[in-house]
Amino acid sequence: MHAKPSYTEAQLIELLKLKNQRAYNYLYDNYSAAIYGVICKVVGDEDEAADVMQEAFIRIWRNIEQYNADKGRLFTWMLNVARNLAIDYIRSAQSRKSSKTESLTESTPLGAPGYTDAIKIDHVGLNAVLDKLTVEQKKIIDMAYFQGYTQEEIAEELDMPLGTVKTRARAALMKLKHLFV
Repeated sequence: MHAKPSYTEAQLIELLKLKNQRAYNYLYDNYSAAIYGVICKVVGDEDEAADVMQEAFIRIWRNIEQYNADKGRLFTWMLNVARNLAIDYIRSAQSRKSSKTESLTESTPLGAPGYTDAIKIDHVGLNAVLDKLTVEQKKIIDMAYFQGYTQEEIAEELDMPLGTVKTRARAALMKLKHLFV
């Protein structure tokens, strides 16, 4: 029986750049639950999230050369790849839906029960960590990272100055950074 390999982040990155299959398996085994949790929160459907997650890991594998350790940790880069794919998926799904229908009713606003509550799963304690943010910070992070809003759209939706949104988002990200370290 073989022992499971263990890599430092630097070793893992180097092996991934060399397209080492064991390193990829290690990456998937150790990070897929967290990546899936974030994608699920964005996409809102477990089956669709699984498809997006597979695409995210393919993209990570193919684009590992784009990772820059000076800009952040590997996990953070992977989360951004996955989150961006999930947002793209949602936008393309919305585009497909709107091209099939004449108009959508206004009866279901974005914050309606069932939109983000559709998933009752708390992968790797993500909800517990987010609960440590202030209500304002949590709302901005939810809108930006899980619903795909730009900061400008958040400012408009919440009727607050763009500078306030940016300040609260930065404060929230700094707090999350310290909680994850």
